[in-house]
Amino acid sequence: MVAALTVLAFAAPGAAPAVAGEEGTGPPAPADGLALTPPMGFNNWNSTHCRAEFNESMVKGIADIFVDKGLKDAGYQYVNLDDCWALPNRDADGRLVPDPARFPNGIKAVADYVHAKGLKLGIYTSAGTKTCDSVGFPGALGHEYSDARQFADWGVDYLKYDNCNNQGVDAKLRYTTMRDALRATGRPIVYSICEWGQNKPWEWAADVGHLWRTTGDISDTWGSMLSILKQNLPLAPHAGPGHWNDPDMLEVGNGGMTGTEYRSHFSMWSVMAAPLLIGSDLRSASAETFEILANKEVIAVDQDPLGKQGAVVSSEGGRWVVAKEMKDGSRTVALFNESSSPQHIATTAAAVGLPDADAYTLRDLWQHRSYNTAGTISATVPAHGTVLVRVAADRRWQQHPPAVELGLDGDTLVQAGTRAALTTTVTDLGRTPAGQVSVRLSGPAGWAVKPTSPTSAPVLSTGRSLRTSWSLTAPQGTPTGSYDLTLKASYRSPTGVRVDSTLPFSATVVVPPPSGTSGLGDLPWLSAANGYGPVERNTSNGESAAGDGHPITIGGVVYAKGLGVHAEGSVEYYTGGDCETVTAQVGVDDEKGANGTVAFEVWADGAKVASTGVLTNAMPAQPLTADVTGARLVRLVVTDGGDGIDSDHADWGDAQLSC
Repeated sequence: MVAALTVLAFAAPGAAPAVAGEEGTGPPAPADGLALTPPMGFNNWNSTHCRAEFNESMVKGIADIFVDKGLKDAGYQYVNLDDCWALPNRDADGRLVPDPARFPNGIKAVADYVHAKGLKLGIYTSAGTKTCDSVGFPGALGHEYSDARQFADWGVDYLKYDNCNNQGVDAKLRYTTMRDALRATGRPIVYSICEWGQNKPWEWAADVGHLWRTTGDISDTWGSMLSILKQNLPLAPHAGPGHWNDPDMLEVGNGGMTGTEYRSHFSMWSVMAAPLLIGSDLRSASAETFEILANKEVIAVDQDPLGKQGAVVSSEGGRWVVAKEMKDGSRTVALFNESSSPQHIATTAAAVGLPDADAYTLRDLWQHRSYNTAGTISATVPAHGTVLVRVAADRRWQQHPPAVELGLDGDTLVQAGTRAALTTTVTDLGRTPAGQVSVRLSGPAGWAVKPTSPTSAPVLSTGRSLRTSWSLTAPQGTPTGSYDLTLKASYRSPTGVRVDSTLPFSATVVVPPPSGTSGLGDLPWLSAANGYGPVERNTSNGESAAGDGHPITIGGVVYAKGLGVHAEGSVEYYTGGDCETVTAQVGVDDEKGANGTVAFEVWADGAKVASTGVLTNAMPAQPLTADVTGARLVRLVVTDGGDGIDSDHADWGDAQLSC
């Protein structure tokens, strides 16, 4: 993600805040003084699972990387082991035994190595008879005090306590027993409750654990990250120092999302004051991955000592504004674009809780630049992107150039060989004028990109825009897909400082759908997002791998064609105004047995035109018909039915488009 809003420097260290921050409103911080800010560290599970590469050498190597790559300096502390560190059976005395093949020198030796680096070690077990891996390693149910004693003796600093094989024992009882066992050791151990949000731990666990999972497991897909984000956002009132909502580990760098999406992932976890536990293999991580994970300005948002989780200000049409109160009185504001096309997202200083002021300073936390604004907080945000700014009523706002937003009017869909029209805007959001404003648009080699109206203005005052019309033509025969374009603007501040601003975005080359009736499982889509694994053509969702689905089956009826998705799911098609009807037989796929609750929706040009109620696996397929006459874009949506996405394998059986 590259922010479209140019925003720059913030209050100098030690400067008096413009507004005093309020104290947190959640439960009081725990007396043990642990996890007063969200824990930061590493967990191996997302990158290695139970493979043989998870061993002593790897864990020590991660500790080395923390130091060598600056992650320790950025605030990361915990190097955490997940499942599979132990042998499948306890010893004759009922004690846990580290796997000698993985950890030949035992866990204490690893803890000593990590501690020598100035870091801390975490470990894993389950609040059940066995852990979650299919091998069935020993869980701690009935062994809480002896296991906690072993962990303390080894020098463990953090425990992740999972929820598998729990024998139906009450969750509060299971997790409270381990809390008491950990306290009895006398060693300070951060306690991470991992019962997947099943028993609403945010309502009861503030005096039990230091953090609690609010959702099922994350996977390395946009749909999974988005679904978990939406489940965690409403829980803001329950978070605070020593008791954090945990939307699961970071997938940044694992390869299933784009750099833009990973920046959104990291931005939104930080504005939600979520634990930042790296889930990628740092031994092979890219420079971009380290650049994201080590962004100290974003980390400072997550680690702000006031301990407020960001709250939703607005979320209309997938255009999210989330604001986090900071201890110095400033607000961090995330402008998050859920959709698959650039979106103008805006709020105001007043709406995010800042006091009236002549102007404000904004700091763009990804571009590391500051501007002044008259009060508008606004950006054109790329698809799946996030602009993250920190805003303050700062008396020194005049030191900074005016904030300028680069924007787009209209969609960015192009038919090859046909001229498309596009309008761009350059808008002064600042209290001061922008002078000598100029703009240019560049596209792929061979594309014809020409302005059809002025590309410059001598000056823009507050709220004024330079609007430029462009003619855009992709060569005949250009394959369908997304192509990168760049809008660049240049202007001068009142003090003569030249400022360059850039908005990268994508144009999508599309082809009209064929006349007649076509199966949607056979047509190209513009975008597809899934809560677990990829959207599948003409099969069920299956599991996380592409192509692992089965014949679409709802209530025992098999459909040869359609789409297999998993809530939250969304598939968008270009229909070009030439189509009339979408039809399908919809329901929960039989492959998940009796589990799964979903709801289906059809959207045409941003308006909902058809929907079902909540459907369960016990129900036969339901017919769904939507009138999409004249729509250029049609989107098929599956939601989770209001109870999370577990087992929500949803089918668009025999899905057809008539044009």
